[in-house]
Amino acid sequence: MPVDLASLKPAKGAVKVRKRLGRGVGSGLGKTSGRGQKGAGSRTGSKVTPGFEGGQMPLARRLPKRGFHNHSKVPYQVVSLDRLERFDAGTVIDEEMLRKSRIVKGRGPVKILSDGEIAKALTIKVAAVSAKAREKIAAAGGTVEVAGG
Repeated sequence: MPVDLASLKPAKGAVKVRKRLGRGVGSGLGKTSGRGQKGAGSRTGSKVTPGFEGGQMPLARRLPKRGFHNHSKVPYQVVSLDRLERFDAGTVIDEEMLRKSRIVKGRGPVKILSDGEIAKALTIKVAAVSAKAREKIAAAGGTVEVAGG
């Protein structure tokens, strides 16, 4: 049988019949339309805020709070030194190049960490570099330029 627009049908279970509210008692959703009798839930514009548990103390307030969240912390995208080994010697590596080569996938400033070794002289321009990584890059004959991040 040829496939054409006339023969296409939605997948089984993809199309659901709409709930018809307030169409008589026999429908099962007549009279109060599934909202129950009285109360705030039966009125228009009623909604329950997320976390509300009907007057019971909500879980978020029952559990003890611990720690501190530093809102001014900079979430760096970290890159290990050994990931930079794929570039040729003398290459200038900046954040844009790291994103293009899919070494860095997320948003935010990039920081180079000293995991692994590096043997090539590279010029690295990123937002931050750890002290140990800076030493290893310099030992390999490379240079580090920290761009504001």
